Amino acid sequence: MSAPSWILLVAYLVVLLLLSWPLGIFLQRVADGDLPRWLRPLQGLESLLYRAAGVDSSHGMAWRQYAVGLLAFNVLGLVVTYALQRTQALLPLNPQGMAAVSPDSAFNTAVAFVTNTDWQGYAGEGTMSYLTQMLALTVQNFFSAATGIVVVIALIRGFVARSAGSLGNFWVDVTRTTLYVLLPLSMLFAVVLVQQGTPQNLSPYAIVDTLDVTAWQQPKIGPDGQPLQDAAGKPVLEGMQTRQQILAMGPVASQEAIKMLGTNGGGFFNANSAHPYENPTPLANVLQMLAIFLIPAALVFMFGRMVGDRRQGLAVLAAMTVMFVLATSVVTVQEQQGNPLIASLGADQTASTLQSGGNMEGKEARFGIAASSLFAAVTTAASCGAVNAMHDSFTPLGGAVPLVLMQLGEVVFGGVGSGLYTMLIFAILAVFVAGLMIGRTPEYLGKKIEIHEMKMTSIAILVTPVLVLAGTAIAVLADAGKAGIANPGAHGFSEILYAFTSAGNNNGSAFAGLSANTPFYNALLALVMWFGRFGVIVPVLAIAGSLAAKKRIPVSAGTLPTHGALFVGLLIGTVLLVGLLNYVPALALGPVVEHFMLWHAK
Repeated sequence: MSAPSWILLVAYLVVLLLLSWPLGIFLQRVADGDLPRWLRPLQGLESLLYRAAGVDSSHGMAWRQYAVGLLAFNVLGLVVTYALQRTQALLPLNPQGMAAVSPDSAFNTAVAFVTNTDWQGYAGEGTMSYLTQMLALTVQNFFSAATGIVVVIALIRGFVARSAGSLGNFWVDVTRTTLYVLLPLSMLFAVVLVQQGTPQNLSPYAIVDTLDVTAWQQPKIGPDGQPLQDAAGKPVLEGMQTRQQILAMGPVASQEAIKMLGTNGGGFFNANSAHPYENPTPLANVLQMLAIFLIPAALVFMFGRMVGDRRQGLAVLAAMTVMFVLATSVVTVQEQQGNPLIASLGADQTASTLQSGGNMEGKEARFGIAASSLFAAVTTAASCGAVNAMHDSFTPLGGAVPLVLMQLGEVVFGGVGSGLYTMLIFAILAVFVAGLMIGRTPEYLGKKIEIHEMKMTSIAILVTPVLVLAGTAIAVLADAGKAGIANPGAHGFSEILYAFTSAGNNNGSAFAGLSANTPFYNALLALVMWFGRFGVIVPVLAIAGSLAAKKRIPVSAGTLPTHGALFVGLLIGTVLLVGLLNYVPALALGPVVEHFMLWHAK
């Protein structure tokens, strides 16, 4: 790993910690209802929203009530998002006259944005109207992010509570999180992006004259609307040229801001953050990476303050940081090393000369390898599908790093809320393993971890790998699944495994070599996304409810300290062993064998 890459990584982490620490303090005050004075004028709006919805803000909810409210809220979002896509041709703010989205694609997209996955099987600028982008997709970016945050707040309350039956009020938590945290941060970041050059308008697409003539060939279409073929069965091509280019417009900055801050992913444009309108400058690129990790890192500081022991938050933060640095180092080294087969292209040149530029395939020249590798690690460590490079073009082990980061359960900082509550589930498992080794009932943060908590922990940890591996198996066996593979062999398998890993862990990024916008993949991936999200959230809330009902026990000589280096190591080991062990055979069939095939050819 080169010196500039290390400097970029260290500088990124330092700035991230400096920004997330004060935000963590603010998040703790919002969670506890202790709003700063400058936000108190908005409490009138908050109260008005409760009255309009018929919500009693003073009423606490048991975990089942909290879960029912959360599920009902997200089901309603699913229905609205689907309906807006299906009717967008009849609605305003559609200057390009976008047609209604097909039923299977609309269903897949609705599930994707409700679950914070933002998987996209379509080109945003060629499919979604401005109204759909704003009222359906952007709104769900806010609500799905808020859902993740309130779940981790409820879990922390379970640890803090003393024989209580309430986890708070879901409607209050989701309102305050959206109104006081996500909206102000997104508005501020959107203004910064506009200053950097990201569009924010409702203008029709612009047609401009180019300086040069662009020429290409495309299949010739017959009277029946199908491509013509010659006697040999090959497509008949016709030459085309133009001096014009269509520049897509739209409310890009507003969606881009919450897409990053809410770890949603999902680009306004098909090229995502590699598009110069979504990510116009190197500074914007760095700011977007900071935005992805900002709230997840701040939630760790909030956790330490809410449980009354900041060392607990620092221990979790240390575990996350160690795994993130390791992952970033591996992907950067692999991409800077380049492709060994290039050496065989020039007998008069040495391999070191040919590989000195590294693997630039699929990367933006304005960002380079270091910034692209860091972005890939950030966006897959968090549950954010934003990408500024083509992960499908990474080297086998370089592409395996984003895959593994997702398979760990998105706990390395992770998504807003989802990263921390999944990491705390692994922490419960870690103290349980430690308890088995010393023959003592495990404890975490003053609460005994017993049979019910371990059952729910097992479900929360196992539901995602079951969905990912079962979905991958179905896709590689079914003809409809194999039809989407463009690259045969190990890489084609990696593309399918990546797609289901991304869906099951609510990430949304893709290798992009897989043709997934088909009824088969749209339906199957939607199911994996839905149960990958709420199949984890419900057990987490059940754990929170069980812990809240328990008395806190005092620390004794036999209590395992959960804030030192020993526990950090135990937590990292638990995440790597338990989180990754399920996927080792699948990884061996994909990126691992592809790596050996590549270097054997050398």
